[in-house]
Amino acid sequence: MAQRYQAPFLHGLTRRLFEAVDAPRHVADVIAEMLVGANLRGHDSHGILRVPGYLEGFQKGGGYPAEEPTFEDLGARTGSCDGGGGSGLYTAKVATEHAIEKARELETYRITVKNMGHIGRLGAYAEIAAEAGCIGIITSGSGGPGRGRILPYGGSKPALGTNPMAIGVPTGDDAPFVIDYATSAIAAGKMFFAETQGKDLREDCIVDKEGQPTVKVQDYYDGGNLLAFGRHKGYAMSLVVSLLGGLTGGLDPEAQSMGGCLIQIMNVEAFTPLNAYQNGVRAFLDNIKQTPPATGFNEVLVPGDPEDIARRDRLTNGIEVWDMTIDGIREWADKLDVNWNDDLVEASDTERYK
Repeated sequence: MAQRYQAPFLHGLTRRLFEAVDAPRHVADVIAEMLVGANLRGHDSHGILRVPGYLEGFQKGGGYPAEEPTFEDLGARTGSCDGGGGSGLYTAKVATEHAIEKARELETYRITVKNMGHIGRLGAYAEIAAEAGCIGIITSGSGGPGRGRILPYGGSKPALGTNPMAIGVPTGDDAPFVIDYATSAIAAGKMFFAETQGKDLREDCIVDKEGQPTVKVQDYYDGGNLLAFGRHKGYAMSLVVSLLGGLTGGLDPEAQSMGGCLIQIMNVEAFTPLNAYQNGVRAFLDNIKQTPPATGFNEVLVPGDPEDIARRDRLTNGIEVWDMTIDGIREWADKLDVNWNDDLVEASDTERYK
């Protein structure tokens, strides 16, 4: 079963919960924004479903929510960000905004990001770049013996993370072009979400501990592994994400491992007038969408459309949250003495989600 909640309430509740584990107000606000934003865009696997796990991590000393990221210029158009063990959602957003400001001055900028918690949905950072009139490319992942739960193509032992990548391109409207996907057949969070609904996975996503194909989430928890998407193609892209991540310094020849997070920003104005480019992008994408749909499809969409459709619907009709997720969040609210009522919603929350 599921219940519907309005975005301002979920934002206020999430902010208060993270303030209760010593996250400063502005950090807790960003965490809430990123999690509720994922729900609004239809990516429930990276939304408030993550709240209990993040809270538990902070309480057990697995991160330092009050830490602010620090920055260092490495070259004319390159830099690094150290999250200090703080919130990955906050660190990655601040690092993206830092890179955008640098790209406005220097035309392009690339920044490595390290020492932080889980950064959530990569598409959010691609959207931030696109909304700023930039093209953003974000990759995050790692690989090596015993790393992650993804099998190399043709392999029987895991050696890769889910290794997602995202790209955002400005369109001049509320629906930027955004691709965002794990290089595994599905993101790990999709399994967590399927579990909350009591559903099986689609075929060709996971294998059990014996290496046999399965659709049962429990088989993954019992020692199974994820497959790469597109067979050898997804596997190759997963390796690319690991190799780019190595630019952070996250490489260990002795352990034969490599990985990290890289954010690349290109200021469109450095190449061509932004308005003309955005108009061209929108005209091009709209033409693609006019392609007659194939049998079984109602229309042709482009990346970014599903998120825009979901956002418009959920801002109006609320976000559907499954009972297993709500129960977990309620337990934490009780534990942290956070009241579950509409007093959590502030005027700024309502304004944010108009």
